[in-house]
Amino acid sequence: MVIRQLETGGKLPMELLLCADPSRKLVEEYVKRGECFAAEMNGTIIGVYVLLPTRPDTVELVNIAVAEECRGRGIGKKLVMHAVQVAKARGYKTMEVGTGNSSISQLALYQKCGFRIVGVDRDFFVRHYPEDIYEGGIQCRDMVRLAQDL
Repeated sequence: MVIRQLETGGKLPMELLLCADPSRKLVEEYVKRGECFAAEMNGTIIGVYVLLPTRPDTVELVNIAVAEECRGRGIGKKLVMHAVQVAKARGYKTMEVGTGNSSISQLALYQKCGFRIVGVDRDFFVRHYPEDIYEGGIQCRDMVRLAQDL
């Protein structure tokens, strides 16, 4: 597996990006402001993430997605750790990530990768998405915010 930065303005793996965020409008907006990285295996993109600068010395890890047929192989963790290394190399001091209250496996993954819960944005997904989102029978309402010092 190789992880590489995608060219600005190039073709994006939109289907994969929409797995992590169902709002095409939001994805297109933050991809323009961030840097998109893709994990490839045998020439096929199997994972993706976006690094989005948010304020001086801080970057947010957004839209981490792994192709459904490749999940459960540690690719998500490799993507997160790659993002941490890229952010450190670029001189960022803090990395943030947000996920839904219903994203149980993602919450576990981020904590295993050194992130700690720093807050909850109540009703974030209710305010920003027109349709209800459910994962594993749990309504995704709140954005759980995590961060780590780099």
